[in-house]
Amino acid sequence: MSEVRHLSPETMHRNPAYSQAVVIPAGRSIVIVGGQNAVDREGNIVGKDLAAQTTQAVENLEAALAAAGCRLRDVVSCKIYMLPGQDIRTGFAAWAAKAKDMPNPPTVTGVFVSALAHPNFLVEIEAIAVVP
Repeated sequence: MSEVRHLSPETMHRNPAYSQAVVIPAGRSIVIVGGQNAVDREGNIVGKDLAAQTTQAVENLEAALAAAGCRLRDVVSCKIYMLPGQDIRTGFAAWAAKAKDMPNPPTVTGVFVSALAHPNFLVEIEAIAVVP
């Protein structure tokens, strides 16, 4: 089966934290993970700052991926939604701490939104992964 290709063309800015594009060959199964936020197993909000909430959201993402037979390293696209006023670097740092062992980083989009599903949420992360 063909391999997933992560692209960062020479004519574009290169960053080790993300790829500019990803090619998923025909025949591969994908997993789409809906927005994960900072809730624990009991539904309690974890953390009051962006770093803590991002860490919990990534842990929830990892759990959803595991249920589908994937790991964080299988993510090919990620969208991070944050409330205005948050320092995006803090969120990306928390993401990077969890994703540091990814041999090929996914595409990443960071978006500021006016509100999330709960007024105390600061971040929500959705992702697409390719089943290994």
